[in-house]
Amino acid sequence: MKSSYTAKRLPKHAGRAAWNAILGESPALPQLDGNSTADVVIAGAGFAGLSAARRLVQLDPRRRVLVLEAGRIGEAAAGRNSGFMIDLPHNLTSEDYAGDSAAQDRSQTALNRQAIAFARAAVEDYGIDANYFDPAGKTNGAACEASHDQNLSYAAHLATLGEPCEMLDAQGMAELTGSRYYRSGLFTPGTVMLQPAGYVRGLAAGLTRSVQICEESPVTAFHREGDGWRVSTPGGAVSAGKLILANNGHLESFGFARNRLMHVFLFASMTEELGPDALRRLGGTPRWGITPADPMGTTMRRIDNGQGGNRIVTRTCAEFRPGMETTEGQMRRATRIMRQKFDARFPQLSDVKMEHVWSGHLCLSRNNVSVTGEIERNVFAACCQNGLGTARGTLTGICAAETASGVTSEITDFFAAEGAPSRLPPPPLSTIGAKVALRWKEWQARRE
Repeated sequence: MKSSYTAKRLPKHAGRAAWNAILGESPALPQLDGNSTADVVIAGAGFAGLSAARRLVQLDPRRRVLVLEAGRIGEAAAGRNSGFMIDLPHNLTSEDYAGDSAAQDRSQTALNRQAIAFARAAVEDYGIDANYFDPAGKTNGAACEASHDQNLSYAAHLATLGEPCEMLDAQGMAELTGSRYYRSGLFTPGTVMLQPAGYVRGLAAGLTRSVQICEESPVTAFHREGDGWRVSTPGGAVSAGKLILANNGHLESFGFARNRLMHVFLFASMTEELGPDALRRLGGTPRWGITPADPMGTTMRRIDNGQGGNRIVTRTCAEFRPGMETTEGQMRRATRIMRQKFDARFPQLSDVKMEHVWSGHLCLSRNNVSVTGEIERNVFAACCQNGLGTARGTLTGICAAETASGVTSEITDFFAAEGAPSRLPPPPLSTIGAKVALRWKEWQARRE
């Protein structure tokens, strides 16, 4: 049992988080300044951290909770994802998203729906803009016959689970998206399409009624202090009985789960606002979300004025980055490829510029498990979301809060049964192997 933990690095992100940028500036929250006390400190104000804070005060409204965010709310990972809050199995290491067994997938679906219900209640309680939480469903898009077969395979799997879905042909996909690129699509109705930065900003604003939140206050270290912890930031320190680390892959920066976490970056771009002429040329419907039938393919999404303007988001390219930051060369490569993917789908919009390009950090484990529960005495984790930061982040946040409160539930039982992330091969073998595997899968999914 160690008495002191110090971060070896702090989060670094490339490009502005577009979801946050298109909403304009939000009122700044204070930085942590000087010395203070709390019952629980939470490191991280994304989906996991803010969900943990909400669950903590639900369980005990008298609890003094302090949330420390390294940057601005909505600027980190919570503003860098595609905004899909998915209810169904969505295993990124699978060929078609299905899990290892029907029983496991039923369990995961039920939990994901608990996360969605938790988020929906927060939207209602805090008056978050309903445009930021749109239960519109999503579509798995297939551009070639092999991916169409993956859609058929996943549809058959969903049938065994008793889950509804609808197969769209090429004409149906064109009517939805305005693109003639897709061979087929598999629509599932349960996904909520978020404006992710808008949702977390609204969640944080609502929580400030009962929780203290500090921005620009990265946790740099924490030291044992009696039975609790003294948590340090550049501007101050807070003594607390319990600490929740809701910092996803940056958990490893403090020495936890060493050589067990895979740090992968995905890249995304967002168009400038589409004017009337571009919208006429595009056609299709105002809002849709396309995940690729092949998990290594390209995610596309269209939004409208209610979510930050008429724009299209493209997300593709993966880089294994154990150092948790991307290079300028990787950003240039991804920018070029994303433009190619966009133009292939929307040749009628070849003159449209990309206003934002960014990278986002995913934390995965080889055996697709999270890091939750008590990882040190009175230190709890809500980390390793396996590329599902909205739903899984909400669940791990709830789990950490309930575990810290001595409460058991379906959620805590599920994560307690998962076990630890599997060890990775030692570097440089892990890095070489991951990069080769990603490039091979990327090539296989090149049409997608």
